[in-house]
Amino acid sequence: MKHLLNLLAAIALLVWGIQMVRTGILRVFGANLRQLIARGVRTRLLAVLSGIGVTAVVQSSTATALIVSAFVGQGMISLMAALTVMLGADVGSALMAVVFSLDLSWLSPLCIFVGVVLFVARQDAKPGRVGRVLIGLGLMLLALRLITESTLVLTQSEVVRALLMTLTSDITLEVLTGAILAVISYSGLATVLLVATLAGSGGIPTEVALGLVVGANLGSGVLAVLTTLRSSLQMRQVPIGNLLFKMVGALVMIPLIGLWHTHIQALVPDKAGQVVLFHLAFNFMVALLCLPIAGHIATAVKKITPKEEVSAALSRPHHLDASALSTPSLAISCAAREALHLADLVETMLGGLKTVWQTDDQKLGQELRALDDQVDSLYSAIKYYMTKISRSELDEGEGRRWTEIISFTINMEQIGDLVERVLQDVEDKKIKKGRQFSHAGLQEINEMHDHLVANLRLAMSVFLTSNVRDAQKLLEEKNRFRELELAYAATHLNRLAENTIQSIETSSLHIDIISDLKRINSLLCSVAYPVLEANAAIRPLHAKAAGAPAMPDERL
Repeated sequence: MKHLLNLLAAIALLVWGIQMVRTGILRVFGANLRQLIARGVRTRLLAVLSGIGVTAVVQSSTATALIVSAFVGQGMISLMAALTVMLGADVGSALMAVVFSLDLSWLSPLCIFVGVVLFVARQDAKPGRVGRVLIGLGLMLLALRLITESTLVLTQSEVVRALLMTLTSDITLEVLTGAILAVISYSGLATVLLVATLAGSGGIPTEVALGLVVGANLGSGVLAVLTTLRSSLQMRQVPIGNLLFKMVGALVMIPLIGLWHTHIQALVPDKAGQVVLFHLAFNFMVALLCLPIAGHIATAVKKITPKEEVSAALSRPHHLDASALSTPSLAISCAAREALHLADLVETMLGGLKTVWQTDDQKLGQELRALDDQVDSLYSAIKYYMTKISRSELDEGEGRRWTEIISFTINMEQIGDLVERVLQDVEDKKIKKGRQFSHAGLQEINEMHDHLVANLRLAMSVFLTSNVRDAQKLLEEKNRFRELELAYAATHLNRLAENTIQSIETSSLHIDIISDLKRINSLLCSVAYPVLEANAAIRPLHAKAAGAPAMPDERL
């Protein structure tokens, strides 16, 4: 029992080491790796090479699958280009398996020592993240040595030998076992290294190990599919296509297992080497067979995946890339893009509001109010995504940006609620009762609405660029809007004094609309404050609490 626990602990240590390396690499070089993929899809050869390079560094074809899936979901690359990258990604993962199958255990103490020194000295900086990668590498190498030692002890037991030999009876069982191990360990690479180590130490027959490797490849494809189940249609297509590639490879390579085992022994006596080279041959064969037909596979995937309804597509997040969470700076950028998508929905609601009160289009009003549910859904998705970003990994500027995004999305959600309320009031107090604004009153609220739409676009620009001049202009618009509100409230009272029938009938609605438009404008203008404070262009809000005099535009 003790030796079995040692083996399980060593396997867990291997999986943990791979996870540390993967997350560490993505945090340090994530942006560069994504740029490499985005630029490397101009030709099929470049796409394959970029997939090999990225996966060799990240040590996970699943992580590469998530990255390219996000690119497809955002419309940055085509599905065929993404599938071509994945062919290279699987080859890159196989190459790393060959490297780690070598006896590199002597590097383990050095990697762990240097990694810990860097991590402790500069934990929140780039050297600390590099240290995390080195610790992960050291743990991987240490785990492989421990697995070998534990296996050698266990295989001396007759019970263990009899149990392991039962796997030789059925290739289907071997493939299924390998696939399950890859899914459970969340790493096809870890499974292949484990199988190779067991075979090298005599724990399992080589032929059994080859069947397990085929299963590990299929399992890594299934893992990527499971990881993206709740993503958009475009993001789900890449893992499905890659799984089809692996299925083609399995159909070709399973009948060749016997031939490989017979002929490779003379060339490579080491059993672990035979296993990892078979894994490499498997993925090279998949790349050679599937590269010419990648376009046809992409077409087939599009046909077999269900079409999304338009309404669902509108409310679904477009830019919240789950794979970017391991690189917090990139995740911040994804959240900012999604916040602008949220603002686009709010702009649609706000733009349609004017049409509703001018034309009494009740159906349009109901459609716009239904859009608020999508605004709420998208706001919740952004908020949940932001909570998963590790704030300890953010520097001061990124932390400030995190706060700005949260504030901006809260304001957009509140604006959506206000627009929905105005639409409901217009329907109840104007459309259903057949009332009309006076000509002058309609002109006034139309003018305020036009200013509001312009301010929304300006606020989106300030949020995107953090331009100080635009932020100052936005605050100036706040004062101008306040002046409009006071002026139009006065002219409305004059019309009431003149007994203008239309003004009397719509007075309550008219005043409520002006008030709500002002509240919306105040929420928009609040976007300017963080930008101006960060650039010392306005006194920070907390200065007032310290006894400093308030500035004219210091509060909403």
